[in-house]
Amino acid sequence: MRADDSLVRAAIEAAAAAGPEDVPIGAVVFGPDGTELARAANAREELGDPTAHAEILALRAAARVYGDGWRLAGTTIAVTVEPCTMCAGALVMARVARLVFGAWEPKTGAAGSLWDVVRDRRLTHRPEVRGGVLADECAALLEDFFTRHRDLG
Repeated sequence: MRADDSLVRAAIEAAAAAGPEDVPIGAVVFGPDGTELARAANAREELGDPTAHAEILALRAAARVYGDGWRLAGTTIAVTVEPCTMCAGALVMARVARLVFGAWEPKTGAAGSLWDVVRDRRLTHRPEVRGGVLADECAALLEDFFTRHRDLG
């Protein structure tokens, strides 16, 4: 799906805003009509906040401009990397309709790799999920970051 490619490309652009010490992960929330509502990059190091993942920051910003205060019904979130448990839980609780992501994350992924929080039948909301979109490009962002940090360390 070419449309999903453009969503993940926007997340790749968002990842570029990550500070030099933050892992370059980007997230963008789109409204039901495709309008960009919010974007963010990881900022845990920059903010000294363990919850400052790109998805959480983008969801918070989107909730300020869309919905009834916190429900993001009908929205799509695009992320460069498969969300972790915290982020997967947050997007489920926000009632995001669709998750599109790039690289799979076998160590912490909670959208099909290590866990599958987003499709757990016990939850009252389960978004549609499409993973692996532009996976090589998204994985390259991480590989470059960790190679640089290993070389500096």
